[in-house]
Amino acid sequence: MGPSPGAGPWRRWQARWQQWRDGCLASPGFQRWAAANPLTRPIARRRAQQLFDLMAGFVYSQVLLACVRLRAFDLLALGPQPLAALATAWRLPEPAAARLLDAAVALRLLEHRGAAGYGLGPLGAPMVGNAGLAAMVEHHAALYADLHDPLALLRGGASGQGGAQGEQEGPQAALAGYWPYAATRDARGLATDQVAAYSALMAASQPLVAGEILDAYDFRRHRCVLDVAGGDGSFLASVHARHPGLQLILFDLPAVVARPSPRLPAAAQRVGGDFRLQPLPRGADLLTLVRVVHDHDDVTVQALLRAAFEALPPGGRLLLAEPMAGTPGAQAMGDAYFGLYLLAMGRGRPRTAAQLTALMQAAGFAGVRQLRTRLPLQCSIMAGCKS
Repeated sequence: MGPSPGAGPWRRWQARWQQWRDGCLASPGFQRWAAANPLTRPIARRRAQQLFDLMAGFVYSQVLLACVRLRAFDLLALGPQPLAALATAWRLPEPAAARLLDAAVALRLLEHRGAAGYGLGPLGAPMVGNAGLAAMVEHHAALYADLHDPLALLRGGASGQGGAQGEQEGPQAALAGYWPYAATRDARGLATDQVAAYSALMAASQPLVAGEILDAYDFRRHRCVLDVAGGDGSFLASVHARHPGLQLILFDLPAVVARPSPRLPAAAQRVGGDFRLQPLPRGADLLTLVRVVHDHDDVTVQALLRAAFEALPPGGRLLLAEPMAGTPGAQAMGDAYFGLYLLAMGRGRPRTAAQLTALMQAAGFAGVRQLRTRLPLQCSIMAGCKS
């Protein structure tokens, strides 16, 4: 299809150039020429490697999963180990252990250390003692089960987004079952055992984002923080560690707030409820939504943001923190990973900062802006004020 009649000269030229480029890149003759030409050979090789990495990505992730399940990173943090010792510790035949170890070396998770055997690599070292990241790696077994037939997922066979809510039957229901509130209209009746697994995962992975939020925004200007859908209170515990004078309110499903939370200060107020069905608690001048909004559709998000606006006093502020679509340098995380993850989960979608700004403004918030974070791959932040 060519450019529209109303397009300007630049757009028409751009469309023609893109069509020519696509034809060249798809041509086997051009590919052979690019691979042989000294000027284009590095580009051709890099593109070929990138495409192969996309194809092999599942295998790479399973190498990481095997290392996590074998606690390879924590073991090698004590020092390099020879193949025989690792095979014995893992109860693997030596040839199988060698195959896994060499794969991990190729992925820079581990390194060859000569006669000493194998040690940590630059991508494996950050995994040492990182319970949150390890829990996320383990958790992806459910996502991979749902993605074994991506077209079935996209056509709605496993997701309430493609049909009526709650229609998560069959082999692709693993992730939706992991997040039970995603498949029910009223989650207030969920039992504590139904929320235990995902609550533990969110608690383990919370340190990955809590520090980003606390470094990007000055909580000292506030008196009381209300964390909505805050799980076991891990984020509020991080707030308390830096700002012990703040009052804290945790709001989540009754089954979630009823679970023990050793990190949350005893003075913190716990309120059980479902924000889709009832107003939010009042009394806080800062309301936080940490990795909450992208779990829900636009209608639910609009209602939640309006409820947040109503719960805050004049001058109160909202912080919305989560990975976002369209983040420069992290598009694969926001648009590819979370796009498919949330589809498998059964609701929600990643949104850009501009889309979230529009939703917050529609709810009544003024001065909406995006805050800078050190690692936007993990977390971006939107802030708005009730004027």
